[in-house]
Amino acid sequence: MADIVKQIIARPIQLADQIIKTSEYVCSFKQDCGEIKNKTEKLVGLLRQAARASNDLYERPTRRIMEDTEQVLDKALHLVMKCSRNGLRRVFKIIPNGLPRKTSQQIENSIGDVSWLLRVSTPADDRDDEYLGLPPIAANEPILCLIWEQIAIMCSGTVEERVDGAASLVSLARDNERYGKLIIEEGGIPPLLRLAKEGNSEGQENAARAIGLLGRDPESVEHILNAGVCSAFMKILKFAEMKVQVVVAWAVSELATNYPKCQEHFMQNNVIRLLVGHLAFETIQEHSRYAIASKQNMSIHTVVMANSETNPNKNNRDGNEDVEKCQLLHPAGSKTSDMHNVVTNTVTMKSRKIHNDRAHSRSTSTRPNKHQPSRNNRKHITLTGISIREREAEDPSTKAEMKAMAARALWHLCAGNVSICKSITESRALLCFAVLLERGEYEIQYNSAMALTEITAVAEQHVELRHSGFKPTSPAARAVIDQFLKIIKHANSDFLIQSIQAIGHLARTFRATETRIIPPLVKLLEDTETHVSTEATITLIKFACTDNFLHVTHCKSILDAGGVKHLIQLTYFGEQMAQFPALILLCYLSIHVPDSEILAQDKVLVVLEWALKQDHFTKDSSLETLINEGKQRLEIYQSRNIRGSSIR
Repeated sequence: MADIVKQIIARPIQLADQIIKTSEYVCSFKQDCGEIKNKTEKLVGLLRQAARASNDLYERPTRRIMEDTEQVLDKALHLVMKCSRNGLRRVFKIIPNGLPRKTSQQIENSIGDVSWLLRVSTPADDRDDEYLGLPPIAANEPILCLIWEQIAIMCSGTVEERVDGAASLVSLARDNERYGKLIIEEGGIPPLLRLAKEGNSEGQENAARAIGLLGRDPESVEHILNAGVCSAFMKILKFAEMKVQVVVAWAVSELATNYPKCQEHFMQNNVIRLLVGHLAFETIQEHSRYAIASKQNMSIHTVVMANSETNPNKNNRDGNEDVEKCQLLHPAGSKTSDMHNVVTNTVTMKSRKIHNDRAHSRSTSTRPNKHQPSRNNRKHITLTGISIREREAEDPSTKAEMKAMAARALWHLCAGNVSICKSITESRALLCFAVLLERGEYEIQYNSAMALTEITAVAEQHVELRHSGFKPTSPAARAVIDQFLKIIKHANSDFLIQSIQAIGHLARTFRATETRIIPPLVKLLEDTETHVSTEATITLIKFACTDNFLHVTHCKSILDAGGVKHLIQLTYFGEQMAQFPALILLCYLSIHVPDSEILAQDKVLVVLEWALKQDHFTKDSSLETLINEGKQRLEIYQSRNIRGSSIR
């Protein structure tokens, strides 16, 4: 960079030397040219000082200021040459009276610009307390120069000055999106990341907050990623104070929201694992043993209890005592619940398997096996960094905020990403989300609900994830479904829509013996809020559609729960957003269970015939085909007499 800066400064110095030399031969405007010479001498002295300090100069304003200075000096040289002795050609030169004075003022402005550049680029220890204000170049764009000043301070200021500089950048980035783009363009990201890595806790907070605010669009986030934000954030999530980690988790969520391609970068830098560790902290007391399978496809059972293997001499009795301590923390004390039992049983099952595996390994350890790795070579993945005792001593509000931001970050990181969703379902994160959805504060509950909705949405599109992460025998998956069902049954939660959608995403995972799902969804069809009844209908469609292997069983359950009357009401009298899904669900019921007495008694055939006469339905060719198919199936199984009486 120093060589680049020297090249930028070289041309203005050459022009200044030429002006000083040529001004000795002027024969007109001598006083003005003398003033130009004096100011040029002062300017060239500053330029040479800048060349000597090229290692410390901030490149972006240096380039801009030197370009303007070069233009000023080039015009000044032409003026001085016009005023110099040049034989008969001087007669033909016309020089406006105000031009020399204007040129002198422009050189004065350049002196101010270069002085400001040297001032802000000087290391804090060598700088006096005089404040020069913004340079003359700031007259056209004061915000740009303010950004330059703050970035320069962050590059060469004291710790306190760098903290204040980051806070100023936060204010600028928050106020205006254009200011944020200017900060990135003017090289603000590297000093922010340096402060995030090396600064005190306040500086780290300000730096992380600024980075989160700056990543407002894909181009900006990509620039931030290329600067190395993932490794910096990983270290903070591992080693920094919790209040700093809160801001970093929020910043991760912002970057992931605005540029989903960054998800893989954060995953490769272990950010997912660390966030889940924060989520599990004091949610289930087994948090210190939490881990996600490594890239070498280690067994999840080996990894989850990695810390417990640090003392191989403990017997099974010690292990069982540890299991008894692994219980859900209840905010109200020692109350127990279904969720508590799920957590305890899950922990017990995992721990017993680990202890059995250990006993088996001890019994076979004396047998020679050239393929068996040495105990010292085994790899364990554990959460390290700030101690558990320090984390436990944090303020409760900070802990709650950490969980909320960790859940928010995971929500945006797993959106549409099957590999991240798979790593989450293989860990204890699903169980943590279920616990927090039941007992967390509002923001924690909201972020947990949104994260689970995103994970289930990905599972709906990927069979392997659906089968591995949400198999019916999984205690964590059952805990998640139980929480969603509880919310749906009460139907008065702010997370009702997310719960309905998540159940719909998992529609193809339920067995025929699972009879708890359909009735509460059918009950929501009579909800007075249109968006609730619409979402419930869309979810029921996923149970009744042909793609669902158990569609006949689910259709019968919908009929038995009394769903037909509500669907007819929605088709006839509902808002358009509710009419279409209601009619589609009636068609699937008619196609899959055409011999149902309920369909005949409720005159569904009449509804379908009416729908074929409505233009807004028949405009959609696929819907028209579905209506005709349902109508034909009903006509086969329902007698003409019933059909005729129903029309009348």
